[in-house]
Amino acid sequence: MAEKQQTLKESIEFNGVGLHTGKPVKMIIKPAPANHWFKFKRVDLEGNPIICADVDYVYSTKRGTSLKQNGAEVHTTEHVLAALYGMSVDNALIEVDGPEIPILDGSAQQFVEAISKAGLEEQDAEREYFELSENLKYENEEKQAEILAVPDDEYRVTVMVDYNSPLLGTQHAMMYNIREFEDQISGCRTFVFLRELMQLVNAGLIKGGDVNNAIVMIDTDLTKEEKEKLASTFNKPVSMLKEVGIGILNNVDLRFENEPARHKLLDIIGDLALMGKHIKAHILAARPGHLSNCEFAKVLKQQVKKQRTKPPQYDLTKEPLYNINDVEDILPHRYPFLLVDKIIELQKDDYVVGMKNVTRNEEFFNGHFPGEPIMPGVMIIEAMAQTGGFLVLAHVDDPTQYATYFMKIDKVRFKHKVIPGDTILLKLELLSPIRRGLAHMKGTAYVGDKIAAEGELLAQIAKKQ
Repeated sequence: MAEKQQTLKESIEFNGVGLHTGKPVKMIIKPAPANHWFKFKRVDLEGNPIICADVDYVYSTKRGTSLKQNGAEVHTTEHVLAALYGMSVDNALIEVDGPEIPILDGSAQQFVEAISKAGLEEQDAEREYFELSENLKYENEEKQAEILAVPDDEYRVTVMVDYNSPLLGTQHAMMYNIREFEDQISGCRTFVFLRELMQLVNAGLIKGGDVNNAIVMIDTDLTKEEKEKLASTFNKPVSMLKEVGIGILNNVDLRFENEPARHKLLDIIGDLALMGKHIKAHILAARPGHLSNCEFAKVLKQQVKKQRTKPPQYDLTKEPLYNINDVEDILPHRYPFLLVDKIIELQKDDYVVGMKNVTRNEEFFNGHFPGEPIMPGVMIIEAMAQTGGFLVLAHVDDPTQYATYFMKIDKVRFKHKVIPGDTILLKLELLSPIRRGLAHMKGTAYVGDKIAAEGELLAQIAKKQ
């Protein structure tokens, strides 16, 4: 049974400061309609501009993932996005009155707890998963980052981090499925080496930094001047730094032995949410960071487009679901206007795939065109509509007593000519559930590995008079 999309039952509010800007910010996460995904709204700016949680709008990955759209920016988005995704939310509007998401304790735990308390509401739309069909590999030699995605029935993530540090060493973490996120991943806090803090302070960042919103690790000695500057940044006495050797500056207990690796896993989930869909794949990442995560999200988004336009696979040795005699039993069309030879796949709540063998004997080739036979585009669209009829008629008990009527075509494009000898595969996909007998479908006609035509069709099912 197909899963339904979900949103929050009620709004949830957070108050805090931005990690890098140091500015106080109020954030309200609100329910959103189906097929909305995640969007940020800058309520402090004129016009309340919207920023989509989409990898195409990433403009900076320096110590966090920042988005920019419609003249507005939002920084450090990864933790709240990880919380929403990890809690199986599909649609949310995130209102902020400042440029950065509140850092809170440096993890996603407080977001997750609030989402759990608010509860989720099922929506009248099916969740669409990105199901990987082939291995995908990404490398960033400069950052020594590698990410591999392999097909899987679940969303799994495996992470390895290695910072050449005597304190941290090499760590691994794995999430076997997204249902582990709440208890095993969400509470893992961001971490930073003390030696890195000087670079961030000098760069004008971590203005909202505090020893309570990050695990600060010490694996090198600092000069007296560096200690004084850091103590001033955190508004702490210098004595806080004097007695600390190799270890954790803020003397906190780790929530997990491999908490840093688990936090890197959390970041991956938040950053990959920017590809816009729930994922079914196993992600294996070595030395990941926000840059590599976002670049890989672009790879995944491109793969979505590639798989969406990939021609259906047809096995010549396999019996069709409906042969030509079955087609004539269901469709009222006859020669020379019957343009479907067989139906090879049918998922009634999703899609149907039909096939048409194009021969020189088709009547329309006599006039279209003499000396250069090309199948008219209107006939390709008609073949789509007839194939789509099977998808619509699959929702009634006796399809022979019903007919489908063409009501509208839209966004039609012809990309490759169809000639005698071609075999057309016609895929019709429901764009929304059938309601009141109306079916809104996306149709694609393939010849070989090329798209011959595509468009949207609206049809109505009605009982024959």
